[in-house]
Amino acid sequence: MVVVFAADVFVDGLLGIARTLGISAFVLSVALSGFETENLAAGIAANAKGLPGAAAGTFLGGVTFLSFGVAGLGGLIAPIRVELPTRFAVWTAVAPVPLLACAIDGRISRVEGGLLVIWSVVALIGLARSGRSLLADDDDDEEHVRRPGLRLLAGLALLTGGGWLIGQGLHTTVRRLGVPQTLLGNTALAATVEAEELARFAVPARRGRPEIGLGSIAGTVVHFAALNAGIIALVKPLTLGPQTTRFYLPVAAISPAIFAALLVVRKQLGRLEGALLTGLYVAYVAAAIAVST
Repeated sequence: MVVVFAADVFVDGLLGIARTLGISAFVLSVALSGFETENLAAGIAANAKGLPGAAAGTFLGGVTFLSFGVAGLGGLIAPIRVELPTRFAVWTAVAPVPLLACAIDGRISRVEGGLLVIWSVVALIGLARSGRSLLADDDDDEEHVRRPGLRLLAGLALLTGGGWLIGQGLHTTVRRLGVPQTLLGNTALAATVEAEELARFAVPARRGRPEIGLGSIAGTVVHFAALNAGIIALVKPLTLGPQTTRFYLPVAAISPAIFAALLVVRKQLGRLEGALLTGLYVAYVAAAIAVST
């Protein structure tokens, strides 16, 4: 599968770049994995076309999908054991709080968008600093990676392209069924655009580097809930409907906290925990369909 192969190439490049620069692969994963240009472009385009519900769904539905869907399916596919640092869990949990405060009144202005962009920088730095104890021991026996920069860029490009192809197919199918734009943005569009995130978690977990997968989830949550939301509002202020402010926004705000708390309490993301998170995502989709009809 293209996406799985791309994730392998991405991890090789990430480890190689980290070794070359003398910094941790975890920090790079937090900083880089969340730069989802296709997600941001989809949000900006939807808002420009007068579909603010779908635009908000790209980051709100994306956060929920990452916290429940990606983490849940990842636990089922590639179980991990991890002692999650409390500070890392706290940063993950509070990442969407400023978005909740800005958007709860049904509007995200350009000023609030700018504040969210600033918050994204603060939160990413906090995540990177607080997750140091997640780092795996230096792998001196790992095979030297040739041209790590090229592998990193190629992996990112293939992941983006693979995710876009998956998203286009499902997006077209769902649109033909006449799904409401807010429901579409928060479920099908968010999940399909971010399908490659599952590979970004599962592949490094299978290779004994679960901190890279966790950094990818947490870092992407920050990017979506702060950076993407802020940039979309800077381009054009967002007006949110009652379904978004009463359901999708609160769920997106609480889902990273549930994910982080589960890891802190259980100290693993195994098949039981994965099944629980996956079940929560299924329940979320069912509830989203119910509130939209």
